[in-house]
Formats: sequence, structure tokens, C-alpha cells
Amino acid sequence: MQRAAAEFVGAFALTFVGVGAIVSTHGVGDPSLVGIALAHGLVIAVMVSAVGHISGGHFNPAVTLGFLVTKRIEPLLGVVYWIAQFGGAALAALLVKLLLPRVDTSAVHLGVPALGGGVNAGSGMLLEAFLTFFLVFVIFATVVDPRGTFKSVAGLAIGLTITLDILFGGPLTGAAMNPSRAFGPELVGGHWGDAWVWYVGPAIGGVVAAVAYELLYLRPLGPVPVGPAETGVLEPRPGATAAE
Repeated sequence: MQRAAAEFVGAFALTFVGVGAIVSTHGVGDPSLVGIALAHGLVIAVMVSAVGHISGGHFNPAVTLGFLVTKRIEPLLGVVYWIAQFGGAALAALLVKLLLPRVDTSAVHLGVPALGGGVNAGSGMLLEAFLTFFLVFVIFATVVDPRGTFKSVAGLAIGLTITLDILFGGPLTGAAMNPSRAFGPELVGGHWGDAWVWYVGPAIGGVVAAVAYELLYLRPLGPVPVGPAETGVLEPRPGATAAE
């Protein structure tokens, strides 16, 4: 329950702040894009730093799916995470709609991600997959990898990844990279056009990134090589073997 609560709060904050930024700026113009990108990135940076030590700071069903595929989370706990993430996002979108009743949300459909001009559903799905790949790859590199930077700047790295993804992909697909971030506004606003793009794309990107990092860096095929100190490779301690 503690982990689920952390995921609920994180997913709620992401959608509440992200959708709120889109609605309050009407999602138009370059200054708006920068503000929206920073709003999403900063809220994730803050929440990962705040509760990452409790739940891992997923806040994203695609991230949790990557952890499930690589067997880094129990299936039942993964389902609990998904319920918390989708529930938090839905409640956040509902509160934005209720708290900002005088703000015209018709132009931005309550922050529902949408395909930009000239981008079809297939291209949008692939773009979401690539953007989510970058996000999950960074998460595995900073949070999962014991050599990573979780204790220092993991939240900042993850938040900046979301920011740069939105700066590029925002005008093209909305750069949701997160099925729950898409689901909340879709459910509350009733806008489901090409909805599968923001479920299939992030799922594919998240799984590919998780498996790629797992196989490339977290599952060595043999003992870690050792050598003299001048090679830069640490020798095993006295009495230990290379395999150990």
C-alpha cells in the first residue's frame, strides 16, 4: 500500500501539473511548448526524487511493463502499480476540469495528446515508441543499474529526458510517453481519437529499452575481467576469484 500510494501521488502530480500547464496556456505557441515541457519534466524530477526510494518512481505503466518483462517487479505488484497510476491520472484530470471550469479547454481537449499536422497514426505510434525508449533507457541507467546515479541526480536526469522529449515530440504526438498520462484526460474529456497510439507506442518503447539495457549492461555473460591496477580494471580482493 505504501508503494501504491507513492505511485498514485506521482501519477496524479504528473497529470495534474502537466494537464494544468496545457490548459492554462491553451497549448499554443513556442513559449507554451517550453513551459509545458518544463512542467512535465520538473514534476517528474521532483516526484522521483521525493518517493523514488519507496516505489522506484515509475508513475508510468510503460515503465512498470519494462520492469515486469525484465522480472524486476512481481506481477501482482505490477498490477497494483497500474491501478494506482491510471487511477491517479484519472482523478487529476477530473480535478483540473472541476477546478478550472471557466478556462476554455476545447482547443486542447483537456490535455489529451494528439497527432500533429502531417503525422499519421502509424508514425505517431513509432514516435511515441522512440521517445519512451529514451525515457526508459535513462531510467534503467540511473535507477536500476547499481553503478548509476540514483542517489544523486537520477530524478533530474529522468525529468530532463521528459523535457527534451516534449520539446521535440510535443507538436507531433503530444509526447505523452505514458499510457496513464493519456488515459486520464481521455476518460474525463471523452476524447479517444487514435487512442491506441499512446498505449501501443510507449509499451513497445518501454519494453525494448528495458530488455536492451538489461541484456547489454546488467547481465554479463562471463566473469568480470581483472588486471593490474594500471589497466584501470580492479583486481579481486585477496582470496576471491574473478567470478566472485
